[in-house]
Amino acid sequence: MIRMMHAKVETIRADQKGISAVEFALFASLLVLALINTADVSIYIYQRMQVENATQMGAQAAWKACDIDQLPATTNCPNFTTTVQNAIQSTSLGTQVSLQAGFPSEGWYCLDGSGVLQYMANYDSKPTDCLAVGSTSNPADYVTIQTTYTYTPLFGGISVASAFTTPITRTSMMRLN
Repeated sequence: MIRMMHAKVETIRADQKGISAVEFALFASLLVLALINTADVSIYIYQRMQVENATQMGAQAAWKACDIDQLPATTNCPNFTTTVQNAIQSTSLGTQVSLQAGFPSEGWYCLDGSGVLQYMANYDSKPTDCLAVGSTSNPADYVTIQTTYTYTPLFGGISVASAFTTPITRTSMMRLN
């Protein structure tokens, strides 16, 4: 009886049927995991680019909406915030992209000696010059647009995209004068 059982066990152990199905299942699961991660990361990158584009479109709309005679734009341009809001929501993400609270904002900026833009004052108190940052240039009026979009991964908990920063926030500035 023991010989028969031993022979049966040896027969089962020597049988190679189905081993390729097991190997394929293991390999396919790795491929599916890679595909899920590729899809989620690609969608995240696309949506981040769309938020960046929306933010830049909002800044350009702010520049286009006002004449130089209407500065400060945030208070003197009619429908200023609505124009910016419509521009940022014109991407494929639509109304899911929104202005951050407190934006658009406007202020006076100067370039310092290194060519870096430095905040000088609020739009209602124009500085006379840029000497405070070591520059002889004149202060310029800039509008700042900041947008936000909440990213939700398709395969939350499975893909690495679940660890990405959300909400996606972008900022853009445009010189108005």
